[in-house]
Amino acid sequence: MPPLKQKAARDRLLEAAATLFYNDGITATGIDTITAKAGVAKMSLYNNFSSKADLVAAFIEARHAEWLALYDARIQNAHTPRDRILAVFDAYADHANCAYERGFRGCGLLNAAAELPVGDVGRTAVKRHKEHVEQLMQLHLAEMGITDTQTIDDIASHLSFLLEGSMSRAGLEGNDARVQQARRIAASILEGV
Repeated sequence: MPPLKQKAARDRLLEAAATLFYNDGITATGIDTITAKAGVAKMSLYNNFSSKADLVAAFIEARHAEWLALYDARIQNAHTPRDRILAVFDAYADHANCAYERGFRGCGLLNAAAELPVGDVGRTAVKRHKEHVEQLMQLHLAEMGITDTQTIDDIASHLSFLLEGSMSRAGLEGNDARVQQARRIAASILEGV
C-alpha cells in the first residue's frame, strides 16, 4: 500500500476519515481533523465530497467493501455450503484482527449507525450491509438442501443474531474470542441441520 501522501486526495480523505471515525466516532471527528490527518487542504474535502454526510456515506460503503473482500478471501477455501456459512464468521474474526490504530472496538458499521439519527441514509446503508450478510447465510443454507423458506429464514436470523451479538462482545473485549466462540456454536447448529 503506497504511503498516504502518494494517494489521491479522495483516497487520503477516506482513509483518514475511516481511521478517525473508528477511533473517535463520527460526531467527535471534525472536518479540520480529517483534512489534517489526510494532509490535504479543506477545499480538497469539498472538491471530493459534498458534505461530511457524503464522506460518512462513502466511509460506510468502503467498510462494506472491506468486509466483502475479507469474506471473498475466506470463501476461496470454503468448499461446502456449511463452510461458506462459517466463512462469514471467519471474515468477521478477520475484521476483529485488523490492525486498528487504537485497537479493535467492534463493528465499525454498527458504531457508525449508533451515532446517526433514525432515518439517516447512513443507517440505511448499514442495515443493507447486515441484510446482505444474512442473505449470504440464507443462500448457503439453501445450498445445504433446505427447501422450506421459513426454516432458512429462521436459521439465518438465528446465526445473524449470534454473529452480531458476538461482535458486540468482541468489541467490548477488544479481541476475536467471542466471534470464535460464536463460530463454534454456529458449527454445532449447522450439524443439526
